[in-house]
Amino acid sequence: MNEWKTFFDNYAPKYMQEVFTKNTLAEVDFLLEEMQLTPGSAILDVGCGTGRHSVELAQRGYRVTGVDQSSGMLAEAEKAARAAGVQVEWVQADATQYRSPKPFDAAICLCEGAFGLVRSSEDVEAHDPAILAGIAAALKPGAPFILTALNGLRAIRQYTEEDVEKGIFDPLTLVESTQMEYETPDGTKSVTVLEKSHLPQELARLCESAGLAVFHVWGGTAGSWRRGVVQLDEMEVMVVARKR
Repeated sequence: MNEWKTFFDNYAPKYMQEVFTKNTLAEVDFLLEEMQLTPGSAILDVGCGTGRHSVELAQRGYRVTGVDQSSGMLAEAEKAARAAGVQVEWVQADATQYRSPKPFDAAICLCEGAFGLVRSSEDVEAHDPAILAGIAAALKPGAPFILTALNGLRAIRQYTEEDVEKGIFDPLTLVESTQMEYETPDGTKSVTVLEKSHLPQELARLCESAGLAVFHVWGGTAGSWRRGVVQLDEMEVMVVARKR
């Protein structure tokens, strides 16, 4: 079973109500300042979700391909693109298996749209490296890449020994187990999902191993992106890198 696909297919219509989706314009400003791309450049958005970054980038003149495993999220993304009057190439695919048939000038993987979202049947340690390998393979040499991922420092500080005993948090893998609820025509249902956090230095090593030269590791929680050190209790870490 793909627990994350089940959840997002059903939760997609409500996703844009989340508070962390409200700062898209400033986030895209930040991305473009860092990546220094000319309009018309091709950008790959892995784990694009409802397409909030993809659509805004397309509105600014970039050619965007958004990849997501959830048909429900991609349906919302297509609605957003039509409403904005832009074209985005949407691809339904598992980010661990996706391999692009064409090269890109830049890539983004943001807000846990794919990275860190592990199926119960998967090898936890293989999941995120597989995503990075696919992204690196899709990038032209020197192309920029920006990643945000859950902050392992926060997870370590947040959970207790009791949480470990209950299986809510695994201190060896930094995987959190959470019950997520969603509405269906038959009523409220829930599914248990797994999210993997990363320590900042671990993220940098994973990117380097994939052939992505890391230039910055910053605090990067959605809604408050900045060029600064990782705060211990913030949700996310940002990595700014380029294809070697």
